[in-house]
Amino acid sequence: MKSFSVIFLVCLISMGFEVFPPSVKVVKFDALEELMNRDSEKIEVINFWATWCKPCIKELPFFQELHRSKSKEVNVTLISLDFADALDKRVVPFVEKRGITTEVLLLDEVDYNSWIDKVDPSWSGAIPATLIINHKTGQRRFLERELKEGELEQIINELI
Repeated sequence: MKSFSVIFLVCLISMGFEVFPPSVKVVKFDALEELMNRDSEKIEVINFWATWCKPCIKELPFFQELHRSKSKEVNVTLISLDFADALDKRVVPFVEKRGITTEVLLLDEVDYNSWIDKVDPSWSGAIPATLIINHKTGQRRFLERELKEGELEQIINELI
């Protein structure tokens, strides 16, 4: 029985399934800024969310599906705006329970006014919010609202 479990896990991994969710890293804004400005061939999708935000939770499956289906062309990062002290009690259990396998970062910056305009000058600070960047062309799209099914793929296709 033990060998069956090992073979099953190896098969899942070889088929592209991520078996274990990533760990959630606590970062400062400079890590997010690096992500927004990196030199990459991939489209960057950065979603700002929180465990207490119902519209955020509703759209998370869209980002997970994008990560699963287009990981060669698109890099998806979920930026939690929960407080850092909620990491072990809320954020990590939330990510594990929902099987989120995309990168999750918890932004530990309580002075929102110091960094929100650096993400996008039009951002009021409301979530959910999503920043999509084509690093090759410099094109950016910022959406300060809940996304609908299929909308994310449509925007990415427009930026390719």
